[in-house]
Amino acid sequence: MEVNYKNKKYYKTAKYPIRQPLVIVWLIWLLSKIMLIGKKYKIEKINMEGVKPPYMLLSNHQYFIDFEIAAMATFPHRVNNVVSIDGYYRRPWLMELIGSIGTRKFTTDLHLIKSINRVLKRGDILSMYPEARYTPCGTTAYLPESLGKLVKMNKVPVVVIKHHGNHLLTPFWNFRKPRKVPLYMTMTQILTADQVKAMSADEINAAIKQAFEYDEYRYQKDNGILITEPHRAEGLHKVLYQCPDCLTESKMASEGTELYCTECGKRWNLNEDGTLTALSGETEFSHIPDWFDWERQQVCEQIARGEYSFEDEVEVYSLPRCWRFTHLGKAKITHDPENGFVLEGHYNGAPYRVQRTPIENNSLHVEYDYCYIKPYDCFDISTDKDSFYCYPTKPNVITKLGFAVEELYRIKHEAAKKKPAKV
Repeated sequence: MEVNYKNKKYYKTAKYPIRQPLVIVWLIWLLSKIMLIGKKYKIEKINMEGVKPPYMLLSNHQYFIDFEIAAMATFPHRVNNVVSIDGYYRRPWLMELIGSIGTRKFTTDLHLIKSINRVLKRGDILSMYPEARYTPCGTTAYLPESLGKLVKMNKVPVVVIKHHGNHLLTPFWNFRKPRKVPLYMTMTQILTADQVKAMSADEINAAIKQAFEYDEYRYQKDNGILITEPHRAEGLHKVLYQCPDCLTESKMASEGTELYCTECGKRWNLNEDGTLTALSGETEFSHIPDWFDWERQQVCEQIARGEYSFEDEVEVYSLPRCWRFTHLGKAKITHDPENGFVLEGHYNGAPYRVQRTPIENNSLHVEYDYCYIKPYDCFDISTDKDSFYCYPTKPNVITKLGFAVEELYRIKHEAAKKKPAKV
């Protein structure tokens, strides 16, 4: 059942992007240069000699500054970026003018494939951020298997941009208090057009996955980068939500340079080199991504034992169009291995129900301190026509939800591949 909107119109993502006007290319370059004033950055191009559009440009995603540095690297060529619907908020005309390709995250968007093909056929750069969200803890997020098929279909070179330092400058879990960190970006052609033609989709996926591997905290330590700001740990509990000492979930907190569990009282210090040290007892994880991966494994084991489910009352805001969010009020949401997400509520005197099964969501869009609606944690589930931003009542649960979505998709996807083909 759809939401009973008074205005039934939805923003149409199924439209082809314009070719970027050259004046826009120059304007984006100028604005990016201005935005980067005062920041130390370096761009290194590898295996890019003689490479000209068209090509697919794939970039890791750490914060908004990614776009600015990428614009400096691709200038003076035309670039069409794939952009999520919330990037169009209050400015769809502007996003269309600069040639953006709108889509809703983690949905099956067939027109997106057509738009990508059109951009490449007219000889331009198609830029996309296949992780489709900012990295939670400075390591590679989920990369969809469909990426290899998309590359294979278009038969153009593949270039990978890898940003370093952007997450350390403004970590997703505390972007409001930037640090002083040098930025470094590599732009590498990883596959030529001839290689793409000769390789299978699986081989292309493997090459992309290898090129996308990064670990910002290892990069920080290896390069001797010290973050001395006294607020450097604030917000870290949003991704490190489970205590490895008492195993309690969602009772972690942070302040200044310390991360601590409000249940058992154990505390850890985030050192200037990005490592963690327990202030008493054993340091279970000195490396932040190791703690993050351990949490993921805990969720996978809960699912395997049949112990995972989630239910909560959420406050819902939807984005059927781009000019404003619609406040739908309170609703009930559940998430389990059988049904995936089920969101049920009432609006304008009529019930609505949104379901996204496990096989329909390969990942989850989560936001910490979401700036467009109100500064609290939320997650977004989208359909082909609408997006629902859900603010949980339960504290600090959205990172775990993200783990569960990815694991349930993996299980269902693997099971589907093992089914015999219908004759």
